[in-house]
Amino acid sequence: MVAFGKRLKDRQILEWQGYYINYKLMKKRVRQYAQQIQLGIQDRRHVLKDFSRMLDNQIEKIVLFLLEQQGLLASRIEKLGEQHDALQQEPEINKIAELREAYRAVGQDLLKLLFFVEINAVGLRKILKKFDKRFGYRFTDYYVKTRANHPYSQLQQVFKHVGIGAVVGALSRNLHVLQDRQGSYLSIYDQPTLPLQDPVIDSINAAVDRLTNSTNFLNFLGQHALIMQEELPVSAEESDDDKRYHFMSLMLNLANTFLYMVNTYIIVPTADDYSTSLGAAPTVCGIVIGAMAVAQVFSSVYFSAWSNKSYFRPLVFSSIALFLGNVLYALAYDFHSIWILLIGRLFCGLGSARAVNRRYISDCVPLRIRMQASAGFVSASALGMACGPALAGILQTNLKFYKLTLNQNTLPGWVMAVAWLIYLIWLWITFKEPSREAEVNHVPPQSNDDEHSALENGLKQPLLISSEDKVDEDADQDCDDSEEAPEESPKPANSIGSAYRLLTPSVKVQLLIYFMLKYVMEILLSESSVITTYYFNWSTSTVAVFLACLGLTVLPVNIVVGNYISNMFEDRQMLLASEIMVCIGVLLSFHIIFPYSEPQYICSGLLLFVSAEVLEGVNLSLLSRVMSSRLSRGTYNGGLLSTEAGTIARVIADATITLAGYVGESRLLNVTLLPSLFICISSILATCYTYNSLY
Repeated sequence: MVAFGKRLKDRQILEWQGYYINYKLMKKRVRQYAQQIQLGIQDRRHVLKDFSRMLDNQIEKIVLFLLEQQGLLASRIEKLGEQHDALQQEPEINKIAELREAYRAVGQDLLKLLFFVEINAVGLRKILKKFDKRFGYRFTDYYVKTRANHPYSQLQQVFKHVGIGAVVGALSRNLHVLQDRQGSYLSIYDQPTLPLQDPVIDSINAAVDRLTNSTNFLNFLGQHALIMQEELPVSAEESDDDKRYHFMSLMLNLANTFLYMVNTYIIVPTADDYSTSLGAAPTVCGIVIGAMAVAQVFSSVYFSAWSNKSYFRPLVFSSIALFLGNVLYALAYDFHSIWILLIGRLFCGLGSARAVNRRYISDCVPLRIRMQASAGFVSASALGMACGPALAGILQTNLKFYKLTLNQNTLPGWVMAVAWLIYLIWLWITFKEPSREAEVNHVPPQSNDDEHSALENGLKQPLLISSEDKVDEDADQDCDDSEEAPEESPKPANSIGSAYRLLTPSVKVQLLIYFMLKYVMEILLSESSVITTYYFNWSTSTVAVFLACLGLTVLPVNIVVGNYISNMFEDRQMLLASEIMVCIGVLLSFHIIFPYSEPQYICSGLLLFVSAEVLEGVNLSLLSRVMSSRLSRGTYNGGLLSTEAGTIARVIADATITLAGYVGESRLLNVTLLPSLFICISSILATCYTYNSLY
């Protein structure tokens, strides 16, 4: 890895080098300002004025070049339009194909122009943050607010990019007309909902979205996976070359994710009945459900380490462990042994390969489709969470097969054992182990590692793309005098302890929030069967329907938040609002004075679950942007840390349910909600303290 200025220069288009932001000069000037203020040569007011003027000049240089290039593109489109008019009089198939390719060539040049703006945006954001950090100012906020909406602002001309929108519109219309639509008199304006199926337009629209910092459902959902992206924008030529992945292998990873989540939640509606049938208390369901999470705490580490060498063998081991675990879970009924039941669940947890699933997407899926794959990972998890309880509600039977009992308690184990056996056969036949030689040549995804100051200057500025936050502070400290000199690549963390020491206070707050939301969600889900049976006498099928409905809210909620809410509010505002709504959901769940009713339980549970889902998306989005680059790779990576935080939260929550069972089922609800309320309030206070100290 080299210093940021060097990496910035390497990404520049050679013939346009003189028009990029001069990051090296500006960084040198920031150091000079610091020395002058320290010696008393300059006062702070003069420094602010001079630095603002320098930034304005740099941005004006970028804008004027941008306008010039837009004009050249417009001239090319105009000439192509004249050729298009001539072809309409005398159509020739060969010339139409040539004209279509000429329009696409313009589109590729427009992509280069957007790439140019994106690179400059990264450099601008970086130098603003460096200035704030050196002088302790909130200069970034001042500069953006005063320039973003001013009628003569160069920033506005760049990031509103009206001219670029017009070029995109002209390209889209002409490519649409040149498509093979014999006998059709409809234009692109007659079919506004019909997307233009042309890769270059899709790439341009994606680049514009990144530039404007807009969010959509796919991006918002994909961020839940906490899979790191490239720190600097990648040109189309670079991203299109990376096709070293196997589609069926990716599908097998997503299928593993889906089946594991089904396996996790399929026992929730019946765990209390199963425990009772084996002579234990209903609240022992907390231990039964949590045993899987206990084993996952350890399995996540060795699976993450194993994925450094192979993806196929860990998935095979995962399938075998889950097959055996489910068989033991089902046999526990006929052996009348709670210990066999718990051992079966421990085996299931030992087969948790989510670290491998996430790592495969990060290492083996091309950058151009990595966000889609990340969204697929999260969608598979959400669907598995909904399908698990729904499947348990269907498996309502009671019969004997030889000496084996098949009922609502044992059928989840037998069904999942068969599912994992089928998956193992599918895996053995179709999975393709990625070439390790290819992975050496493949640039590992960089983290969004503003580990010292990402939150210090605003978690989501309205100015720049989300990926520019991913700037390596380790490789670009203020004391670095040479932008051109290469630096030794920071080594990944080699233990949980070293990984923890890389966490800044802001990252620790994000992990605390993640711990909190996983804790309250696990309390809600794991004790649902016991609570609803005690208060409302719900059947297993009713509990299954309730849990399945909660799971089905995940994707619709993410659609609303990703497409609309996240574009209206800053992440930090959504984060705090979601935490408060989770807290309100917990408060409304308490049973105090008035008789506990089904509407109260359903509404409070729905509010808590939906708020926690929104909070998870926003929190992981922020976490991915403030995590150190040293945690983007290796065994002890950011994904592993977040997984461990969530898994430990689930273990503690399930243990809380079992311990609370000793005070009686009548007090179970309030006793388990008290720790939830305490942790929720603590996370809100930590968030507020962090923002007050950083802003």
